[in-house]
Amino acid sequence: MQTEPTGPVGYHATVTVRWSDMDAFAHINHARMVTLLEEARIEWLLSEGEANESLIKSALIANVTIAYKKPLRHSDGPLDVTLWFEKVRAVDFTIGYEVRAAGAAPDSPPAVVATTRMAMVDIGAETLRRIAPEEKAYLARWTR
Repeated sequence: MQTEPTGPVGYHATVTVRWSDMDAFAHINHARMVTLLEEARIEWLLSEGEANESLIKSALIANVTIAYKKPLRHSDGPLDVTLWFEKVRAVDFTIGYEVRAAGAAPDSPPAVVATTRMAMVDIGAETLRRIAPEEKAYLARWTR
């Protein structure tokens, strides 16, 4: 588990590919890729325990984009997912992802690139809320 960025900013998560993640063409199914990215994101946000509790409990997904550069299969697992913050605004932030097969060089072209835009929400009021200074400080540590 990595909690401080080293080299190019990015948290590295290892995600297990399950046989059920495959589609009829033996590639990782699109819906399952969304789930695999979620697993990597949760690992990252939980890596510092309660320090990120507010990001975990009040950040909701606003948008997900995924671009497939080459197919990934069950045999490519466990996947190496590099995550970082691409953009931080007043009430939302964007997470960038690069997904590579197990054993791929970190500087090799990723098989999948993706983003997730997360919006901060006051759950009780059901409204957007501004990112707090301590949250911004954490986000800044991992921003490319």
